[in-house]
Amino acid sequence: MIKNWIPRPLAIVLVVVAIFAGLSNSLTGCSGGTPMARVFGGFNAPFARVQENTPDYQRFKKIYGEVAANDGLRVSQLRHFSDAYHRVRSEYVHKIDDATLINAAIKGVQKIDGVPGTIPSTKVIEAALDSMISSLDPHSSYMNPQEYRDTQVVTSGEFGGLGIEIKMTDGLIEIISPMVDTPAFRAGLKSGDLITHVEGDAIKSMSLGDAVHRLRGKPGSDVRITIRREGVGSFPVTITRAIIKVQPVKWRIEGDIGVVQVTHFNLKSEDALEDAVDNIRAQLGLKLKGLVIDLRNNPGGLLNQSVAIADAFLNHGKIVSVRDRDGEVRGFDAHVGDISGGLPIVVLINRGSASASEIVAGALQDHRRATVMGVRSFGKGSVQTIAPLDWDGALRLTTALYYLPSGRTIQGSGVDPDFNVVGEKGNGGKREADLPNALKTTGQAGELLAARQLPEGSCPVAGVNKKDKLLGCAVMFLRSGSQENFLALMNARKNL
Repeated sequence: MIKNWIPRPLAIVLVVVAIFAGLSNSLTGCSGGTPMARVFGGFNAPFARVQENTPDYQRFKKIYGEVAANDGLRVSQLRHFSDAYHRVRSEYVHKIDDATLINAAIKGVQKIDGVPGTIPSTKVIEAALDSMISSLDPHSSYMNPQEYRDTQVVTSGEFGGLGIEIKMTDGLIEIISPMVDTPAFRAGLKSGDLITHVEGDAIKSMSLGDAVHRLRGKPGSDVRITIRREGVGSFPVTITRAIIKVQPVKWRIEGDIGVVQVTHFNLKSEDALEDAVDNIRAQLGLKLKGLVIDLRNNPGGLLNQSVAIADAFLNHGKIVSVRDRDGEVRGFDAHVGDISGGLPIVVLINRGSASASEIVAGALQDHRRATVMGVRSFGKGSVQTIAPLDWDGALRLTTALYYLPSGRTIQGSGVDPDFNVVGEKGNGGKREADLPNALKTTGQAGELLAARQLPEGSCPVAGVNKKDKLLGCAVMFLRSGSQENFLALMNARKNL
């Protein structure tokens, strides 16, 4: 298995925007001054301040001088902006012209309330960086010092809060998914819910960082939020905050089938997967007929963990490759050793399966190592590099796209299942391509596989509550012994 890849201080993270995304560690393996080396090794190469000579930078400098207070920090804060601006210009996945970047920064400054010349310089620079970097794509952002400290928790597997994965949608917080067995989950929050108010205050009047700060708090304390749900309307919910202990892998047994649910890709995921498979084998022994890897509503996480989990079931071949703005490629290959011993595998995905989970599903699908069931995944195929800034805070910057073994990128497209199991509610809902400023890709290097359509109503039930029909179909597929037998069983059930 792949171990000991993770030096500080940079993180390569593949995750839909989340309240508590973990960012403290990273992959490595490159050295030197190439762009790809900086993607994996950090933005720590010295640079000249040539960007300060451009007319656009001088335009920002003039406006900054008019707005920021002469508070003793004005010069150093401008230098901080210059450093971050340089990194965006040189490392972002696509080249962006200076005027576009500076216009976005100025727009952020112009939104600040206050008398010009009296606004703290730190506040002005933070607003400029917030606006400039968030304008790039849905996953790039500036993190002030407090926000950066807040993010350095989930990869260790424990943090305080509500237990929700989120993104910003039209100025509101949209819930991607509540984490299982968390306060949000027990309160009945659902994927697609919009948080419009916290403690009576409108989310639209807050930055994402401010909203997150308001949602977090001391474990045991309550927070009152307003939810807007499609088809229901708006209603209040009071949730008691708790310490969220992320259990990245859960397992159970469905007769002679092992079910492994991977909920997050954090620092503990690889070891937890191995423990789960060991426990299943210990309980079933030779009776074990196959494994279900459940990646539904898994928003992603650390790249090295997604590679390690795909590698766990492969003996050779490419798992994923990462390509930066200059076309430089870094590939990750599988190593000999399949922890399942070659057992048949079904992978479950849905539109909440994003990024790192798409790498696992796509890699196992491309190598014909697993059958993928569900509905098309989210379609986030970009790599975010987390670089701590010298003066504090950090940049979360999209620096590359990743490609599956077949050569296809899933950015904006997602992974299509081999069996598209559609229920009464279909597979609607927003995906990556629907987000504002989503990165566009110019065609696919490999064709997406044509999925067979299966009605969910023909699937048997499974799971703890005997309500999970997709899991039931996966279990039936593994027990049937072949695709032909499975389809015959489905047709028979359809006619019941």
